Amino acid sequence: MAGIGASVAERLLRDGLDVAATGWRPYDERMPWGTDGDTDTWLQAIAAECGSKGIAIAADLREPSSISPLFDEVESRLGQVDVLVMCHCESVATDLMSTSIESFDRHFAVNARASWLLIREFASRCKSPAGVGRIIALTSDATVGNLPYGASKGALDRIVLAAARELAHLGVTANIVNPGPTDTGWMDDELKLRITSETPVGRLGVPADASNLVSFLCSDEGAWVNGQLLHSDGGLHAR
Repeated sequence: MAGIGASVAERLLRDGLDVAATGWRPYDERMPWGTDGDTDTWLQAIAAECGSKGIAIAADLREPSSISPLFDEVESRLGQVDVLVMCHCESVATDLMSTSIESFDRHFAVNARASWLLIREFASRCKSPAGVGRIIALTSDATVGNLPYGASKGALDRIVLAAARELAHLGVTANIVNPGPTDTGWMDDELKLRITSETPVGRLGVPADASNLVSFLCSDEGAWVNGQLLHSDGGLHAR
């Protein structure tokens, strides 16, 4: 399994958490990378190594009606949800002039509206002791040449930052991780060389860089970090 979402799921399983991961194969099938293998079997194999539980659930996050049943299934199989990590996205690169209304609406439905609805559902069911609950979202600075993705991720950022204040009574923290360009197989050699040369630490970002930070934010040691947009990109964003 490749990608930041898979890396986060594996890391949290190895941290001892039970993990439910969502996915939607029709999205993967229309993207250049296609579908991965059997996610459920992969999760269960890692979970067995760690003494945790791992499950995969199909969910079309374009549909608002998918949110409550998703939580129902997770709660019935794993128990209450203490941590919500949002790695999902719609990502089809088009610029300001070529983006269609349909694509624009689909990006906002998945990246912004679904994230709001996931957070709202999480909060409405939250029974975690104060200081335990976590909301973490993965974001991006990509906007030029990737308008609907970047604009919808910008909306996501604001939604999560609002949660840090508005859900204070639940003792829940809410943070955003911006991993920068991450080598998950989408870069050509020229782009890899350019990004490496521009990154102060002198290498490409890998999925584990993001999942390491997510792990920290979920830990007791990360409980004081709240309402932050954190760059985990080797200093690439520093100008």
